[in-house]
Amino acid sequence: MSETRSESSASGAKLEAIRHSVSHVMAQAVTRLFPGTKVAIGPSIENGFYYDFELPRPVSAEDLPRIEAEMKAIIESRQDFVRTAVSREEALSRFAGEPFKLELIGELPADAEITIYENRDAEGKTLWADLCKGPHVGNTREINSAAFKLQSIAGAYWRGDENRPMLTRIYGTAWETPKDLKAHLAFLEEVEKRDHRRLGREMDLYSIHEEAGAGLIYWHPNGGRMRVAIENFWREEHYRNGYEILYTPHIGKSWLWETSGHLGFYKANMYSPMEIDNQDYIIKPMNCPFHIMIYKNKGRSYRDLPLRWAELGTVYRYERSGVLHGLLRVRGFTQDDAHIFCTPEQIEGEIREVLRFSLQLWKVFGFSEIKAYLATRPAESVGEESRWEEALESLRKAVSAEGLPYEIDEGGGAFYGPKIDLKIKDALGREWQMTTIQFDFNEPERFDMTFVDSDGKHKRPYMVHRALLGSLERFFGVLIEHYGGAFPPWIAPEQAAVIPVAEEFNDYAKRVAAELKARDFRVSAELDSGRLNAKIRDCQSRKIPYMLVVGEREAGEGTVSIRRRDGAQIPAMKTADFAEYLERKVRSRDPEL
Repeated sequence: MSETRSESSASGAKLEAIRHSVSHVMAQAVTRLFPGTKVAIGPSIENGFYYDFELPRPVSAEDLPRIEAEMKAIIESRQDFVRTAVSREEALSRFAGEPFKLELIGELPADAEITIYENRDAEGKTLWADLCKGPHVGNTREINSAAFKLQSIAGAYWRGDENRPMLTRIYGTAWETPKDLKAHLAFLEEVEKRDHRRLGREMDLYSIHEEAGAGLIYWHPNGGRMRVAIENFWREEHYRNGYEILYTPHIGKSWLWETSGHLGFYKANMYSPMEIDNQDYIIKPMNCPFHIMIYKNKGRSYRDLPLRWAELGTVYRYERSGVLHGLLRVRGFTQDDAHIFCTPEQIEGEIREVLRFSLQLWKVFGFSEIKAYLATRPAESVGEESRWEEALESLRKAVSAEGLPYEIDEGGGAFYGPKIDLKIKDALGREWQMTTIQFDFNEPERFDMTFVDSDGKHKRPYMVHRALLGSLERFFGVLIEHYGGAFPPWIAPEQAAVIPVAEEFNDYAKRVAAELKARDFRVSAELDSGRLNAKIRDCQSRKIPYMLVVGEREAGEGTVSIRRRDGAQIPAMKTADFAEYLERKVRSRDPEL
């Protein structure tokens, strides 16, 4: 997951120095308040910083104000940050009681420069020091004591290794001015409101059951309704854009991934084989070998190409438990996967078509700010250099032709070819990497794929891997946060709720709901005995686009009074007229109410 936000007017370098310096101030405060603390690492990170400690006693969020107060006292004392180069022997001596620092020093190359940053008072006395490369500000007076805040405490294994000590990680944020801090905290409040994990529970969209398997998603009826709407749209658009849809098995013999090369490059993310009939089978981490099997099912001619084959294929990949995150990082997910097999002459046009198709889909889902990243050859890769250069140039031309801004992602390509990644910005300005378009020189060669060209000779097809939404689970998480759960009518889990003003109008409410359900709309009838205003508030909390209030007048006239979830009123309509109104919204996939 990639999420970014524009920072304040201060340069990135200045903010990095401020945040790194505040992290040292925090470590100094923690070691003062909790004698015996062992210090690990404390870098600046996007929008803030953290430090890892081995503490003499557990700490909690209740301790953070005390630590902050000590930090402010340190800042006000105007300490200098002084960089000092030391020998290995001196470094080992200085940190003799710090096991984590000693481990880091021991791993440094023999010719490495070792530097320490010291916090010194006005007389030059060293008050605290850490093994560090920097950067830092010159003096704590360059830190605004009203522009930082400690945010949370978490556990973190030393060096990310589950077999090493569990440390206490304290997170904070720091900015150039209090105004910047206030804006960032307001942003975080909005992020919290839109958190897909919270909204997923509140709107009854999905769940995860650790006791049954971490990182695996259970789609509830409300989430299932949305998924069906998304998948139906996806299929319609793929057929409209010249794709055929495939369905392939969930497991296959291990030789498929031995042949593709994934067992050599991707084994750590694949689940262990299972033995069936004395042969190893693997649950699939990707769909491409299966699509290749279909390609090789018969001979292919240049007249058959391009072949555009898509699949909503569920795959399984091992992710460490520490990185699992709601819908955004999972172990089982459904890719909106596709593979394009074409001739060399067709490749540039096919890439352009995929880009056009992708931009069209993102626009329908309400995303308009999109940036491309061209990922070049990584250190571990296969294929001739000339083919990599040729493929990268084709990708560059396609991106330029579509008028997309782009950056080069050096070494970010897959082991089998360069790629285009598209990153979208959500309603909060965060950037998410979603669409991927990848060249593949590897698998056509390894699987001996051929087609008969116009000259009668057998040649290798070009192969493109392509996922537009990425995966349905991750896309769904981004979609929830983008809309804050207030989805456009065409994909909302409940499109309308019929609310009688009193129990005597329940029968009419049921007839209205039945009429709308007969038109395939997702409608509920709120028939409990609660008060009208309470029912309306409940439907608003469920973020239902339209509330149809019915009473004596509506029952007599065959109408519904319409209230939108944002509180706006729409003139009363006949039930059939409202059905036509909603049908237009759904058919056009209008994002507005």
